[in-house]
Amino acid sequence: MVRMNTVAQASRARSAGASNDAPASLADILDRLEQLAGEGRRVRVGEMMEAFGHRSYGPFLVVPALLELTPLGAVPGVPTALAALIILFAAQIALGRQQMWLPRFVRERGPASEKLEASVEKLRPWARRIDAVFHRRLSVLTRSAFARVAAVLSIGLALTVPALEIFPFASSVPMVAIALFGVALTVRDGALMIGGALAAVAGLALAIGIVR
Repeated sequence: MVRMNTVAQASRARSAGASNDAPASLADILDRLEQLAGEGRRVRVGEMMEAFGHRSYGPFLVVPALLELTPLGAVPGVPTALAALIILFAAQIALGRQQMWLPRFVRERGPASEKLEASVEKLRPWARRIDAVFHRRLSVLTRSAFARVAAVLSIGLALTVPALEIFPFASSVPMVAIALFGVALTVRDGALMIGGALAAVAGLALAIGIVR
């Protein structure tokens, strides 16, 4: 039975990213999430990982960060859980791993399909605006060395989330900066990477100020 479930999950993930190409836009990421959500009662983290493939780091930062900005992020404990997921992914990006890894108990967890679908719908208008504005500019700033710098900054930002979660909406501040890094890596926009770095500095400064 466990093997059958595993095979079914792998099949769902492959169908959501059948071409095995990396998502090229925020809308592409949302499309893959929506397809997974339409195929079962729960979408597991492992299925998302398979759907996004292993050719881009961006989705592994942008998805948990953006989910925190939706109603899912209002559930107590969810921002901290998403921050922990970001740290796991970002640490591997910083180390230059080509394929993301998570413990099995993390891969098997995930949101209910209806909640994920609702979150995707909330993000659709923002995705259309972002995709219309941001595209390949200064793409050299999205290469491996800069991706690692963004990953280290993302770890620092994610570490502030547990303390900020007790303040209304405060945990969203570092998540916005992480989302900018994720989108920049997805669409290969170096200008957005610069924006993410500025937002990261501002987010860290604000977090330190709030926690003090």
